[in-house]
Amino acid sequence: MTFRDLGILDETAEALEAVGILTPFPIQEMTLPVALSGNDVIGQAKTGTGKTLGFGLPLLERVTVPADVEAGRATPDQLTDAPQALVVVPTRELCTQVTNDLLTAGKVRNVRVLAIYGGRAYEPQVEALRKGVDVIVGTPGRLLDLAGQKKLDLSKVRSLVLDEADEMLDLGFLPDVEKIIQQLPPRRQTMLFSATMPGAVIGLARRYMTQPTHISATSPDDVGATVANTTQRVYRAHSMDKPELVSRILQADGRGLAMIFCRTKRTAADIAEQLARRGFASGAVHGDLGQGAREQALRAFRNGKVDVLVCTDVAARGIDVEGVTHVINYQSPEDEKTYLHRIGRTGRAGALGTAVTLVDWDDIPRWQLINKALDLSFHDPVETYSTSAHLFDELKIPADTKGVLPRAERTRAGLAAEEVEDLGETGGRGRKAAPTPVVVEERPARTRTPRQRRRTRGGSSTETAAEQLAAPAQDAPAAEDDAQPRTPRRRRRTRATGAGSTVVAQAPTAVEIVEDAQPAPVTLQVPAQPSEPLQETEPEAKPRRRRTRAVKAVETVTDVEAAPAVEAEAEAKPRRRTRAVKAVEAVTEVAPAVEAEAEAKPRRRTRAVKAVEAVDTAEAATPEAKPRRTRAVKAVATASAPESAEAEAEVKPRRRTRKTVAAADAPAAVAEGTAVATEAAPRRRTRTTKAAAQAEA
Repeated sequence: MTFRDLGILDETAEALEAVGILTPFPIQEMTLPVALSGNDVIGQAKTGTGKTLGFGLPLLERVTVPADVEAGRATPDQLTDAPQALVVVPTRELCTQVTNDLLTAGKVRNVRVLAIYGGRAYEPQVEALRKGVDVIVGTPGRLLDLAGQKKLDLSKVRSLVLDEADEMLDLGFLPDVEKIIQQLPPRRQTMLFSATMPGAVIGLARRYMTQPTHISATSPDDVGATVANTTQRVYRAHSMDKPELVSRILQADGRGLAMIFCRTKRTAADIAEQLARRGFASGAVHGDLGQGAREQALRAFRNGKVDVLVCTDVAARGIDVEGVTHVINYQSPEDEKTYLHRIGRTGRAGALGTAVTLVDWDDIPRWQLINKALDLSFHDPVETYSTSAHLFDELKIPADTKGVLPRAERTRAGLAAEEVEDLGETGGRGRKAAPTPVVVEERPARTRTPRQRRRTRGGSSTETAAEQLAAPAQDAPAAEDDAQPRTPRRRRRTRATGAGSTVVAQAPTAVEIVEDAQPAPVTLQVPAQPSEPLQETEPEAKPRRRRTRAVKAVETVTDVEAAPAVEAEAEAKPRRRTRAVKAVEAVTEVAPAVEAEAEAKPRRRTRAVKAVEAVDTAEAATPEAKPRRTRAVKAVATASAPESAEAEAEVKPRRRTRKTVAAADAPAAVAEGTAVATEAAPRRRTRTTKAAAQAEA
């Protein structure tokens, strides 16, 4: 059966035959009759089995173009510049792939297909929408941006296709997809296509589709989740040996184009750089590159300038390049769906392919889950190194292969041979775009001679200063008279030259200085025999030498011996006292200093001293000069001077306590005796005195 037998237009069949597509695949053969009738379709098929044309051909058949009006299949009023069909894809690479396939199929009818995705400038896409578009293929983010700016009109869309619907759900595009669907007309045809169909996709289909037909197409001889034409090899490899192992796999017999998949962007960039150093023509595709660099690598890969493409999972879907014979999973995939899409880049359209998976020791549990989900036979991968014999036998690697590509086999042009297209990128970390040429404007020629400025300093020109320097020393006064009057430059005095400057100022015949505009040259005239030494002129201006502890100790001993000179110097200028000087002074003058200090400041009185002083001065004590009384002093004073105590009690009455009040209220005889005792001894009563008083009473 051919495509013409399925009922497509002759122009479309002619366009497919021009590129060698004659026989449909099972998914195309089963989908076209249902989709051409206008029914909703859910298509599920393995990767590389032609799902793009399965929904692309019905999409193109429902679009009205001027060629249909000329052929009499449509009327002019059905023509419009607004988009009539919409295809939503999850990644930019898949968007480019689908756009190229639709342009190939609609080339004869001249169907206008536009790719809208991020990483490109808005202006070219907006200009293309203004001129008119029939089919739009885009990513959800950029579609919503243009629709929100009123630059994209989705009210005339007749057909909607969600390609790789499960991937859009995994990437979190479901809210954006729902917003896009809400802007479409309620009466439309909706088709969902994916290699895997989880439950969330089925729920999405039930909400936005009307009685869909679920089509799952497989070949009769294709059993299992993977394509039978792909040979799978799984090895347990060490991470440090992987670059060497991959280099030898890439030199296997019959190896064409190869794709290497990594989990992280950093790993992809590192492996691409290592392979380039080993002599392979390699390119990289990952999220840290700008859109221009990503498309440059893909174009070079399709054109054959690069035969090794190192990429992350962004290129695991939709990349359809002829001649890919080997797919290498440098790092274990996250799940079974990712594994299927990775190895689906080879063995496409009935071709043969080889998929090699390198599993590290840490990834063994993850791989065992993938192996169980896909019902594979690699539960325990064999331990393999770059020198293992079974590696060379199973992958048909020559025995003398090394980890560096021989120079005779380096025939690829490389990534640098592919030009980078300027896409007007709006973002992207670390993007590598073509350098913008720098336009240097020529300056106009001068129309006049520039004015020459003369440098001056302090009001006099530098030429006058130069003449002063060139003049002989005896003509210096005349040069000063000829020069313009100016303020003399202030000289900064330092510690070393302070004394010398002072001497010059005081001795009119000693030194004569002539200064000029330059700071360095100074002319000095010194007489043959100065009147007196410079040091004797002003000894006070001589800077004093810094004294250390050792010098101070020696000077202290010397100063002690020369006491008169020290006293004279101390009278003239007090010398700074150091610890050594203080110690000597304390030793030599301890007795007079102690006596003087005792006379000037009374010695601190302790309890024993106070008791002795109280006994000695009890008779001479007066109420006016009464010393501070302690317990010992009070006892001595009471025993030796009862009369003084009586006088003191008369002068100042004692504070009345409860006991004194009680004694005042006692009988007369007792009160009289108590009063006599109180007057005689106003001392504080202790327990012993209290007991004696009670016994006496």
